[in-house]
Amino acid sequence: MANGSRQAAWEFFGAELKRRRENAGITQVELGSRVFVSGGYIGQFEQAIRKPQRDVAERIDEALQTDGIFERMWRRLINDKRYADYFARAAELERLATKICEFAPALVPGLLQTAEYARAVTLAMNPFAADEHIGDRVSGRLERQEILKDATRPVYWVVLHEGVLRIPVGGPEVMAAQLERVAAMARERTVLVQVLPYAAGAYALMTGSLKLMEFDDAPSTAYTEAVYSGELLDDPAVVKRAYEAYDLIRAAALSPEASLALVESAVEDYRRCASTT
Repeated sequence: MANGSRQAAWEFFGAELKRRRENAGITQVELGSRVFVSGGYIGQFEQAIRKPQRDVAERIDEALQTDGIFERMWRRLINDKRYADYFARAAELERLATKICEFAPALVPGLLQTAEYARAVTLAMNPFAADEHIGDRVSGRLERQEILKDATRPVYWVVLHEGVLRIPVGGPEVMAAQLERVAAMARERTVLVQVLPYAAGAYALMTGSLKLMEFDDAPSTAYTEAVYSGELLDDPAVVKRAYEAYDLIRAAALSPEASLALVESAVEDYRRCASTT
């Protein structure tokens, strides 16, 4: 489903929710209390600003006696082949975040990837997949990057492990272009980039891939990812510990200025390597 038609479908979900709620004579606040979310959340569902989780869709069906229609629509809409199943919810939350802090121990984060780098990563993880599947995943990754082009884009702070700069994903030319893009976005102040050097030692072992997201109207959320799995963490105590781990990693990283110099140096190395092959 294309991104535009997908948004239109979520707008239909919201409009149908509003119609059935009003027909039942229930306010947003009343429905919210029945399904254990705020009335403001119900309003955001109806405006297609926020997408409900599956259990909320099920409780809406129960509250409005709609015979499972909202849960069935949710299943259809959330089945987005552009994203791995475990990442789909995190991708939706990225669009709502006012601040994103990320630690990348192995790969350039999806929000910063070039098409060629994204394709090389996707092929490596899906060596037997059809071209259509690879194309869907790459286009989904590039579409996520639209949030960084908006005037209301989130504050975005990334710490890259030095290994991210050294692993030649896709070959020297792909890596040179990818790191050039990271450097350009840092210079444009679209993203604040730091590099955690090899010399920092054990700090990189404190956590795997980590994304912290803050919102105007909801508690912060942490997202961690491993091989073919990911988990959203919203328990306040767990999120607090994730922030503490990120702060320690950030403190051990190079300054933004030194980090940019290291990224640009890696670009030059890859350019030289590409010219000799």
